[in-house]
Amino acid sequence: MSGNRNDELVADYLHYLLVERGLSKNTLASYGSDLKLFLAYLADQNNLAVTKVDRETVIAYLDENFKHQKKRSSLSRMLTSLRRFFRYLKQEELIQEDPMQLIDLPKKEEHLPEVLSASEVELLLATPDVAKPLGLRDRAILEVMYATGLRVSEVIALKMDDLHLELGIVQTLGKGQKERIVPIGDVAIKWLEEYLQKARPKLVRQPLAYVFVNFHGQQLTRQGIWKNLRKYVGLAGIKKNVTPHTLRHSFATHILENGADLRIVQELLGHADISTTQLYTHLSKKRLAEVYNKTHPHA
Repeated sequence: MSGNRNDELVADYLHYLLVERGLSKNTLASYGSDLKLFLAYLADQNNLAVTKVDRETVIAYLDENFKHQKKRSSLSRMLTSLRRFFRYLKQEELIQEDPMQLIDLPKKEEHLPEVLSASEVELLLATPDVAKPLGLRDRAILEVMYATGLRVSEVIALKMDDLHLELGIVQTLGKGQKERIVPIGDVAIKWLEEYLQKARPKLVRQPLAYVFVNFHGQQLTRQGIWKNLRKYVGLAGIKKNVTPHTLRHSFATHILENGADLRIVQELLGHADISTTQLYTHLSKKRLAEVYNKTHPHA
């Protein structure tokens, strides 16, 4: 009998999510699938009623069904489904104690971003055909992104007044409209000046404040940079999944590998929290391990 009652409670819950919360069909299907698995487990436990489930029952279920899961995301999703279901039961006063109250969600898996090696960066930078105005523009963009670690949104928003090349710096507005000053190296300055002198005047048909423009002389878009980057990655024969953010990751990793202080990198990237920047120390350690394994005779 409790099996039917369990099914009814789950059906009521999913109806509540649809009508009261307006969740999508895909989300409802995910919750329904997770809860169906849980009900099947309860059926094997002498048709244990959902309203009688305690913390130990949940832990036993998770241990039996998720201990061999390689992906923590599967466990996280199941925990979320159960947490919200039992919260609903408590809200409806169908249970007195929430069995999920003392069960923590696992920490999210840390996905380290893709980073190019120094040689891959050089290969990528050398790919645009600088004999053409758009190729010269693209070389300047790639050089600026790698030299400064600017986000793609910051690159397309750069204005002529933001460039202080005689001082070796550029100004930018980051997240939250927070202004920061970023140094820019001699190589990037050289290509940026060449673009400004030789290519930009051929592209701009009327006065425009933005540094980087498209074929029609208008402000370049994020999509434009993405599209061009994909083309150059292919031409360079780089097999990694490269996005505009990859150059930012590579910038941070390479200067850390060469001895930069973490706080300096935080300032350069415009991170509000040092914990965000610490991700790059993991990348550096990973890179060190790779170099060691490749070069040490007994590795």
